[in-house]
Amino acid sequence: MSIVRPPRRIAHLDMDAFFASVELLSYPELHGLPVVVGGTRIAPPEELPDGRHEFARLKDYSGRGVVTTSTYEARKLGVFSGMGLMRSAQLAPEAILLPACFDAYRDTSRRFKAAVAQIAPAIEDRGIDEIYIDLTEIMEATLPLAQRLKAAVFAATGLTCSIGIAPNKLLAKIGSDLQKPDGISVLLPEDVAERIWPLPVKKINGIGAKTATHLEKLGIHSIGELAQTPVDVLTQGFGPRIGTWLSRAANGIDNSAIVAWRAPKSLSRETTFERDLHVRHDQAELSAQLSALCARLAEDLEKKGYAGHTIGVKLRFADFRLITREITWPQAMFTAESLLHAVRCCLKRKLFTAAHQQRIRLLGVRCSSLAAREPTAKSAPKPEPRQGELPF
Repeated sequence: MSIVRPPRRIAHLDMDAFFASVELLSYPELHGLPVVVGGTRIAPPEELPDGRHEFARLKDYSGRGVVTTSTYEARKLGVFSGMGLMRSAQLAPEAILLPACFDAYRDTSRRFKAAVAQIAPAIEDRGIDEIYIDLTEIMEATLPLAQRLKAAVFAATGLTCSIGIAPNKLLAKIGSDLQKPDGISVLLPEDVAERIWPLPVKKINGIGAKTATHLEKLGIHSIGELAQTPVDVLTQGFGPRIGTWLSRAANGIDNSAIVAWRAPKSLSRETTFERDLHVRHDQAELSAQLSALCARLAEDLEKKGYAGHTIGVKLRFADFRLITREITWPQAMFTAESLLHAVRCCLKRKLFTAAHQQRIRLLGVRCSSLAAREPTAKSAPKPEPRQGELPF
């Protein structure tokens, strides 16, 4: 006798303005105001004698940091994540500016995911503030279940989230954005024409700015226009694989599975300096920044239980020239000291013959070829310095 399986029921849970919302837990007086969270080098709010706080304003910022996130009030003024803070200041000069605190965000992320897992353990982690959840096997009506998930997240974090529930991941992702913030959207196949087709093509996860521009040149702006475009036109413009996918996605078709766990291929840390640092004259600051990055990368490896054989470094100079180098060791590394020495072995002086008169804009470190670390594992011994390694 064949077993009849229930239809797929996939949820996409997206935290509302996540980084900004975490900050507002510490500063509830900012609720309802345009708030922008930016770089880590911004001074934290100053506490006044009466217990109130004095906040920095976006108009007072000077530098090249970018917006990490913004509240919905700031978004109404045109300020979105990824924008330069200087550009954002032109749009919303009086917006409150707060520094990013990634340790708090990671802690809150772990708590909301753990709360969801108590109700629905089949979770695909898609980042610090969003997850897919397979609800197919849970014998509970959709709306009460979604409300229970939202209540669990709020109880664990004090934050709201938005949930989209649909027969597949593609529609669930679109659905979670339909009634933000603090919303629930349930989409069925018969809803696609009325609720999905009027949306712009960029609402489909996987269609970026480049593809959207190409589609606009073909006269395709909405998802409905894309759905009604013959497949052969799309395959002609994008190739068989992407063209077919575009047509299926526009019609709400997606058979991708929930991936409950995915091992990371690499872990990395990088920082963009507030001012360009000179390779020779700012050696002390470069050395401190490199040590700090390796320490943070070692913390990430420790938390996730990994070690890596391949260590890399990334440098972007003031003229935006990019150099990356990596080195592979027989024994895996995970301590800050071993990572630092391996990175320094990547920095050979011969790569920077002309660079000693250059300034560095960005510095990054990376650990790949990852493997689960045994509890008793020892990190690779300190590598011998190579002749000609950079002073920092």
